[in-house]
Amino acid sequence: MYLPRQLNLIEATAHRSCFLFGPRQTGKSMLLRQTLPKGTPIYDLLDHRVWLDLNADPTRMRQEIEAKDLRNALVVVDEIQKLPVLLDEIHLLIETRKLRFLLTGSSARKLRRSGVNLLGGRARSRYLHPLSWKELGPQFVLLTALNHGLLPSVYFSDDPADDLRAYVGTYLKEEIAAEGLTRNIPAFARFLEVAAACSGKMFNKTEVASDAQVPRTTVIEYFEILKDTLIGYELPAWAGSQKRKAIETAKFYLFDVGVARAIQKLPPLVPKSPDFGDALEHFIFHELKTYIDRCQPGCDLHYWRSRSQFEVDFILGDHTAIEVKATRSVSSRDLRGLTALAEEGMMKHLVLVCQEPTPRKIGKILVLPWKEFLERLWSDGFVG
Repeated sequence: MYLPRQLNLIEATAHRSCFLFGPRQTGKSMLLRQTLPKGTPIYDLLDHRVWLDLNADPTRMRQEIEAKDLRNALVVVDEIQKLPVLLDEIHLLIETRKLRFLLTGSSARKLRRSGVNLLGGRARSRYLHPLSWKELGPQFVLLTALNHGLLPSVYFSDDPADDLRAYVGTYLKEEIAAEGLTRNIPAFARFLEVAAACSGKMFNKTEVASDAQVPRTTVIEYFEILKDTLIGYELPAWAGSQKRKAIETAKFYLFDVGVARAIQKLPPLVPKSPDFGDALEHFIFHELKTYIDRCQPGCDLHYWRSRSQFEVDFILGDHTAIEVKATRSVSSRDLRGLTALAEEGMMKHLVLVCQEPTPRKIGKILVLPWKEFLERLWSDGFVG
């Protein structure tokens, strides 16, 4: 099933070339097919015949484009990381024929490691995440999103659990092994399970190394692989507080709560279960990350934790503090982190996201049902 995405490729490529990055199965190829004009030249490097031809002679693409006498047009190369040498040809075609290129991929890691140029700043970058609450609209179901995540093919599947298991296996086989990112797949698989258990938490790389039975230096490399392939993100600590010294250790999140649960082989979530709150926080992280990439590029996202154990889940920019609780009845205990941060006098918005049925205000803190929070977020209700 295809849903219109909020990422406008026509606008993104109107005047410049563009890299479109996103993890596998977030819908990049479908977005191309549904939004680009018919007849747009597409070089799909997942097509083995296309890959073989261009790998044997990268100039072939230039020859074909010159034969069509294309100028001031858009050309697509799908999965560019499979043939980084093409970027030199693309660079030349941008300069000589004023072409614009849309280059999709699930990782920039292989491009950077190959030492190829990334078009010298001639292309912007855009990111496609799993589906958002905004994109799903009335088809959004919270428990489905928390249990199975928001990959399009999984969300609408008649057997999402099986598809998630297949996704995890495909990722290990294709994204890691086939791309040659690491040779020790069993060790990476152990690490991935430990990393999934760390999702949403501060992580100690030495402890992760011990649990995954690999050297600490290998763990550092594995975390870089997850970040480079957009499978995981580090959430840095916010150090702007003045009255309470902050912890500087980063948190880590996998890109999709369903994938994180599938890697850990967790049973289905039920409301009021102990890990429901963690899953809700993970989902809100996904919405914030997606919102920033779509609507507020360059805006920072952090979390805050003081050495005296006060904590706030997310700091959006330098103006909005957001705490996520799965409770249906907010207590003073739930407000401790926001109350402590309010004493700094630095935040324009202090928000507690929860499952209460109606919004209310407790002192300076705005208590919002999760759906009301997302409505305000996506309508730019929290800006500096």
